[in-house]
Amino acid sequence: MKSTLHWKSPFFSNSFQIHSGSDLIGMLKENPWKQNAYGEINGKKFNFVTKGFFSQETLVFNADTAELLATISFNSWHTKASVIFPGGKTYTWQYNNFWNTRWSITDYKETFIQYQGSSGKGSIESDTPDDMLTLVGLFITNYYWQITVAVLLIIMIPVFT
Repeated sequence: MKSTLHWKSPFFSNSFQIHSGSDLIGMLKENPWKQNAYGEINGKKFNFVTKGFFSQETLVFNADTAELLATISFNSWHTKASVIFPGGKTYTWQYNNFWNTRWSITDYKETFIQYQGSSGKGSIESDTPDDMLTLVGLFITNYYWQITVAVLLIIMIPVFT
């Protein structure tokens, strides 16, 4: 059953709100200083813990039981990521257009979740009831957006000094 959700994120914010119609059903809040995030959707709670420096990965835990649910491995070109479940099932997150305003999560056979949006709002179309994957798609996008902003700041600092 396909569902459509909408997300909002205030400008320069590390948080997302997820809505179904006018109902707030979820949120994702990142703490960039600790490299972790907390998410909640449809009453399910998740912790995202990023480890590593050059080759980072994020562990996704059930916030209530501390059970490891998935590992996110990031592509060095910042265009793809793998979501690996403990049993070995793997999904791929990737951008679908040049402007990075459309992205999706697939299992190489079919697309399960499609996202679109830019700086402050967007939509999510999902064919799966897996709420964690919905949050993972926003987490990865925000992770790459933060890296892009950091790189742009590093490039622009010499220009202004």
